[in-house]
This record gives sequence, C-alpha cells and structure tokens, in this order.
Amino acid sequence: MFSASVLELDPRAETDRIVAALREQVLGTLRKRGVIVGLSGGVDSSVVAALSARALGRDRVLALFMPEHDSSGESLTLGRRAAESLGVSALVEDIGPALEAAGCYRRQREAIQRVLPEYGRGWKCKLVLPSILEGERLNVTRLVVADPGGASRTVRLTAQAYLELVAATNFKQRMRKITEYHHADRLNYAVAGTPNRLEYDQGFFVKQGDGAADFKPIAHLYKTQVYQLARYLEIPEEITRRPPTTDTYSLPQTQEEFYFALPYQRMDLCLYGHNHQVPAANVAAAVDLKPAQVERVFRDIEAKRRATRYLHLPPLLVEQPAEV
Repeated sequence: MFSASVLELDPRAETDRIVAALREQVLGTLRKRGVIVGLSGGVDSSVVAALSARALGRDRVLALFMPEHDSSGESLTLGRRAAESLGVSALVEDIGPALEAAGCYRRQREAIQRVLPEYGRGWKCKLVLPSILEGERLNVTRLVVADPGGASRTVRLTAQAYLELVAATNFKQRMRKITEYHHADRLNYAVAGTPNRLEYDQGFFVKQGDGAADFKPIAHLYKTQVYQLARYLEIPEEITRRPPTTDTYSLPQTQEEFYFALPYQRMDLCLYGHNHQVPAANVAAAVDLKPAQVERVFRDIEAKRRATRYLHLPPLLVEQPAEV
C-alpha cells in the first residue's frame, strides 16, 4: 500500500552523505574556505546551515539575516535562534533601504494602483491562488489587500499589473543574493542554496535571486524529509513548528496559498506518486483526497514544470566554446 512511509529516510546516514558531499564540493570542487547561508528562520535554511557547520566547522559558516520593510519580525527572531543554536557567526543586513532606492516598493504600489487606485502607504497585500481541490480552476493569481484600517478584499489583477507586481517583488530575492555574494567574495566562501525538492522541481524560486547558488545540498530531499533531518540535527522546535511561509509580501502568506496546490505533507506524496507512476487512486487514499483531485494535482505539477523549465536553464549559447 502506498503511504507516507515512502518518504521515510535514515537521517543519520543521509546527514553523513550530505556532509561528505559538502566537504568535497566546497573545499575541493569550488575551492572555497567556507559557506554563506541566508538564514530566514525557516526549516530549509536552518538545516542547510546545520549541515554546513557539520561539514566545515561552525567557524566557517556565516549566516546572513536580510530583513526588509515587509519582513515578519518572527523571521529575524527565529533566524537568530537558529544561528545561536548552531554556534555560527551571523550578520544582519537590512536590505530595505537598497530596495527603496531601487524602486521596489514604489513599483509594487504603482502595479497595484493599476487595478486599485486608492492603494497607497499603510496598505498591505499578498498574492493567492484559488484552491485546486474545489474543481477545475483557472490558474489565475488574485490580489488580497488590506487597507490601513484592516479591512481586506480580493481583486483580479490584469496581466500587466500582475507581471509588474511580480517583477518589482523579485527585487527582494535578487537583492538578498547580491548581499550573499558580496560576503562570499570578501571571505572566499561559497553561497549555499536552500531549496528542497518540492521547490526545486516546481520552480518555486527567482532566477538569479534565491535560485542562484554555488551548491544546493537539500534539493534532492522532499520537504517531509527535510523535517526529518531537522529533528535529527536538533533544529529548535519553534522553527520546525512554523508553517512554511514566503515572507515576501506585506500580508502573512503561506506557500500553499501563494504557489503550491496543497500543504507540503500532501504535496510531497503527490509529487512522489507522480514521479513513480503511482496510480492517482492509490495516492488519493494516502493523502485523504479523491482520485479526481489527485489527478488535478498531477496536472498542476506538470503545468508548473513546463512554465518554469526556463528557470533551470543555463544561459543559451549559439555555440559552446570547446575550451570551456
């Protein structure tokens, strides 16, 4: 019977395997002295920091906290908690002023004002997708806003407004990566990427933003498996308890409502089932859904792969120089 047990792993053996690979990759292949990790207060970055510290020593890991105007204060608090528990050095780099100078927040406001002219300072927003479980859906993102008094409403974005809003928001991930590579260059360190398999497979990253890294040590692990490593590595419980969040827009936003069809526990099993040609009916029994709902999730997985395939591509060349 197909069940959640397919995602169980030996956390000690997997940790040892990743740690050995990191030593060879960072010190050997990349020829770097240490590792930079953008520590968000989430489980993925905390696990990557812990693995890096085991591989190279805590004195060769630098954690960066990169808050901005829309960040949750909890992210910084939990990031500090993770760094303290691991005993690694840490720096706070407030990227808010740089984003302000680049026009990130102004461009966000202007994009939203195309469909909601009254939107301005003091308002908050997030992007959401309709539930995939309620039936066939148009995969159209909607905007949720809250006025300064807290009253919220949901509006449909035009294609132009949506693209402009996402483009402006992507400054955040790219500014963080610029900051990480600045410190990597000055210390001769490698930059760690923190996507899990679900994020990597489904293109849940910004090209040349959080998608840029020198190595990605947990991209082969389903999110469920990352949590297994987190428990083994003794990541603080307040971090492992926190629901996965984007921490990108000014309103609180889960990864599920922003991008994924289901909570990660179900999404992992659907992705695994799809990858291993498990019939939808068998997956449905394991995730407490109807077969038709799982079929919709399978189609959504393939649609996201098609839409985000370009994110995985290297720069395209007319001809590959033989010497490189």
